[in-house]
Amino acid sequence: MRKYYVLFFLSLAFFKPIQAQDNEKPMLEATLAEVSSVDAIIKTLYDVISGPAGQRRNWNKFRSLFRPEARLNAVGKDLNGKTKLTTMTQEDYIRNVGPMFDEKGFFEKEIGRSQEKYGNMVHVFSAYETRFTAANGKVEARGINSIQLVQKDGRFWILNIMWNPESPDNPIPEKYTKKP
Repeated sequence: MRKYYVLFFLSLAFFKPIQAQDNEKPMLEATLAEVSSVDAIIKTLYDVISGPAGQRRNWNKFRSLFRPEARLNAVGKDLNGKTKLTTMTQEDYIRNVGPMFDEKGFFEKEIGRSQEKYGNMVHVFSAYETRFTAANGKVEARGINSIQLVQKDGRFWILNIMWNPESPDNPIPEKYTKKP
């Protein structure tokens, strides 16, 4: 009989954490409306990574924007001024930026776009500006996201994102800061 009491109390100990977890808001994937057009998926991409410090991002929605084989690539300069390329999976990106987004906040918005479409493939040059506080905060960085998309299975998918921040020797050309 004593063994049953021990099992009963152990089950109570595990019940509360499970119950608390069930009460949390589920992290949903992108809706069809959020991936049904180039405009919609680009807007959803910027929305899902943006938010104030302490706001957990919806990483399930982020993942659902991408094909499983997709990559995220950062182009920049190392400390010696040489070109540096960092290639990541979606999980690498989440691991790398998630803690910083939680601590500092991160807001990125599109400030211009150039796009080409052929058949079911689309290439977007999306000029952006980044802030660590809400929309009126100081612009911390600008650059271009080169985004490759495919239209498949009734929706758009991100296959690749490569971004390059603006620098004094590499300003964003004016043609990329205009809205289509």
